[in-house]
Amino acid sequence: MELDDASRHGFGRMGFGCKHYRRRCRIRAPCCNDVFHCRHCHNESTKDGHELDRHAVESVICLVCDTEQPVAQVCYNCGVCMGEYFCSACKFFDDDVDREHFHCQDCGICRVGGKGNFFHCGKCGSCYSVSLRDKHCCIENSMKNNCPICYEYLFGSLRETSVLRCGHTMHLQCFHEMLKHDKFSCPICSMPIFDMDKFLRALDAEIEANMLHIDYTGKGWIVCNDCKDTTQVYARVAGHKCCHCQSHNTCRVAAPVLPA
Repeated sequence: MELDDASRHGFGRMGFGCKHYRRRCRIRAPCCNDVFHCRHCHNESTKDGHELDRHAVESVICLVCDTEQPVAQVCYNCGVCMGEYFCSACKFFDDDVDREHFHCQDCGICRVGGKGNFFHCGKCGSCYSVSLRDKHCCIENSMKNNCPICYEYLFGSLRETSVLRCGHTMHLQCFHEMLKHDKFSCPICSMPIFDMDKFLRALDAEIEANMLHIDYTGKGWIVCNDCKDTTQVYARVAGHKCCHCQSHNTCRVAAPVLPA
């Protein structure tokens, strides 16, 4: 029995694809001329580490009728829609429309999660949740770097990212793993990832109660990871307190070299 146009269009939806996307086509990589389900499958299989430029894809192969053809949403041979969501700029197909794809002109790529839930930060160079609008510290192209924990490139990663108070970014999963190991400062700049005011007050009280503020080894130089000030302080058993912002998030440094 022949299928009508509507049935043909939706035939096989969610029945094809890979672990990354559900789609009814494969792509031919122009860089190596091999066929893959998606660019991530390509990048994971290359031995020399080269990556596929999503915008350079020119032909796809329909998984229903096995016809190779120029990039388009509907197969010209069998009439099947190769992806319910289709972006002609990114040459991107996905049948799972519940992911709420949208194309960001400023990022130049497609994102998921619903366009109304995100805004593009021009300085950070990426889309962020609207909950962070005017509430995050901007760092130039902060998302166009590798995750400081797993070293995967963040800008095109499929995994959810987290923006720290200092403005640096990492995968949310990596962030939670870091907390499990009692690491509460940014692995890039060492600024605290939480408000440490209550903890610092408790630490000051503990130092005062146990006489841990007594100076033992004279003076030394420290740099504060919170305010970035460099000061000379008395060395103490319980660490070194910044004279400028009163933070204990400091580390010892060599004495500054003064100009002659």
